[in-house]
Amino acid sequence: MSSAHFGKRLRKGAVNTTVAALAVAALAASQAPDVTAGGVSGSGQAAADTPAAADASTDGSATGNSPYYTDLPPLNSPNPAPSSSATTTPAGTGSSEAGIPATVLDAYKKAEAELAASKPGCNLPWQLLAAIGKVESGQARGGNVTADGTTITPILGPVLNGNGFANISDTDNGAYDGDSTYDRAVGPMQFIPSTWAWAGRDGNGDGKKDPNNIYDAALAAGHYLCRNSWDMSTTSGMRSAILSYNNSTDYYNTVMSWLEYYRKGTHEIPDGTGTVPTNRSDDDTDSTPSTPSTPSTPSTPSTPSTPSTPSTPTPTPTDTVDHLEDAGTAKLTAMAGDAFSTKVSTRAETEAGKAVAKVRVRFTIVGDTDATFTGGESVATVATNSKGVAVAPALQAGEKTGTFTVRATIVGRTITAFDYKATVTARAADALARTGDTALTSVAGGEFADQVQVKATYKGAVADKVAATATLIKSADDPTANDKGPYFKDASGNPVRTLTDLRTDANGALQLPKLYADDTTGTFLLRITTTGGATLTIELTVTEPETTTPEPTPSDSSSASASPSADASASPSESSTSGS
Repeated sequence: MSSAHFGKRLRKGAVNTTVAALAVAALAASQAPDVTAGGVSGSGQAAADTPAAADASTDGSATGNSPYYTDLPPLNSPNPAPSSSATTTPAGTGSSEAGIPATVLDAYKKAEAELAASKPGCNLPWQLLAAIGKVESGQARGGNVTADGTTITPILGPVLNGNGFANISDTDNGAYDGDSTYDRAVGPMQFIPSTWAWAGRDGNGDGKKDPNNIYDAALAAGHYLCRNSWDMSTTSGMRSAILSYNNSTDYYNTVMSWLEYYRKGTHEIPDGTGTVPTNRSDDDTDSTPSTPSTPSTPSTPSTPSTPSTPSTPTPTPTDTVDHLEDAGTAKLTAMAGDAFSTKVSTRAETEAGKAVAKVRVRFTIVGDTDATFTGGESVATVATNSKGVAVAPALQAGEKTGTFTVRATIVGRTITAFDYKATVTARAADALARTGDTALTSVAGGEFADQVQVKATYKGAVADKVAATATLIKSADDPTANDKGPYFKDASGNPVRTLTDLRTDANGALQLPKLYADDTTGTFLLRITTTGGATLTIELTVTEPETTTPEPTPSDSSSASASPSADASASPSESSTSGS
């Protein structure tokens, strides 16, 4: 932590020199597993060659680098957090600083759970959100929120008009901050409106994204910290994320001190009873006045010098950008679920067409799509290289098909955006093949012993989740559904000869339901088609049931053997009668 930061606290009487030294030592010893003492430069700013400095300089700031609370946690550790087997934690136990208002604490933990599911590689601890919430707004001003998490009174940062702060002209027409001239940081996590426009989330499921709601703001802060695939379990990931929230090493140190404090134990307290900090980073009214010096003997007035001509500020690279041009981006098309093979590439140029290096280009995905950049975000900011070119991260197609726009803009400069059209097509297959070669046969009125199984591929690779249709057709030249022969059954057991809404599995495989045969014999055709044009026609054979000659019964045999003897016995009698 910088000497200036501690100096301010010393003048407040909150800590002494020994305490300050111990706090720095404790912080260095208790960070994430791979934190080292060299993680922060001695200058009080992020070292220029560190990843954090690079990330912070190219990705802006969630808060517009608005002022923050500099109060530090007590040196004494809070009571350990209760074990998971404990029933409830009595409100108000332990250090008052370790208490977090109930609704605010719930919002942090819900955000952690959502991020653990959606971005498990980020490893976001809720204590980091709590630390940022403490530094930004004193946990929503001590938990001054309604039951749904909305602040009872607005929390607004200072007007960002360039007077001691950043100069950020209005971007929301005053919708969030009530100021239609300049922007102000808004809500318990202090998002500036231009950042909230793309980072905002609905954390409490009410259908709105409200920076004044702690559930929405905490979830948005979590996603903001987890962008760019930053991992909070590593030094570089944690450092880059925090500095991107507010690009100040003093800010980083303060957040880390609260993070480690909360990790050692916290407890829930009622809403509205939390401690509200008082010292802010822009508070310069507490400087100790110097002792008046003894007036010196007036000196002889010197000859007034000739006023110098005011110097014209040297324009920054951003100031010189006149327009954006495409830098050779090819056609942006991908199948649903696939990565786009082409990256969006944009060049920043002056009015004369000269390339401008070291300016930030923001790429934003616009439209009704679930496509994202690598890492799952819809916004990415990249600095132009020596040729004035900024290349966006790779695009990843979602499941929604259709077109959307990737919009390139210059950060800090209002110029016409450059739009790129991108298209997501349906998952497709270009080939189908049976996975077995057993003949598919059945007797009339019976059922086929084997189910039809096929595998779909696209350019030789597995074609997963591809839509397919199976139809028992009349003939090779007539693809309409047959009205006799083999059939499937619907849920009610009725014959069905066309199946829609079929889809291959993760391995490109598709198994059809069992087939049955009516009383019509002959050769029939089953045709399977997929999105993308793959077609496979399979022969089915229905035969007559086998017939056999019944064996004679015992009674039949007796009758047959009795006939000759009867004839024989009758002969003499007949002869005798005729003789008489």
